[in-house]
Amino acid sequence: MAGVNEEHGEFPLPIDGFLDLHAFAPRDIKSVVVEYVTAAHARGLRELRIVHGRGRGVQRGIVQAALERHPLVAELWDDPDSHLGATVARLVTP
Repeated sequence: MAGVNEEHGEFPLPIDGFLDLHAFAPRDIKSVVVEYVTAAHARGLRELRIVHGRGRGVQRGIVQAALERHPLVAELWDDPDSHLGATVARLVTP
């Protein structure tokens, strides 16, 4: 999975169930989330926490729309401990 690199725009991103989107450009958020969910599911993860920040809610909307459309996402909800700054997604089981 690609990430961010100062020179080339990419670095390896660990697939561990926690994704902090603060390092990504807003234009890349949707594709990063889609790729991350697919990679996490392939590794057998069943629950993800995606940090998008609180702000005006624009990134939250992008993240949740991408998760709602992803066929590997069974359900999603706002992380109650983050005050709308993170979303939790439960992935489908094989």
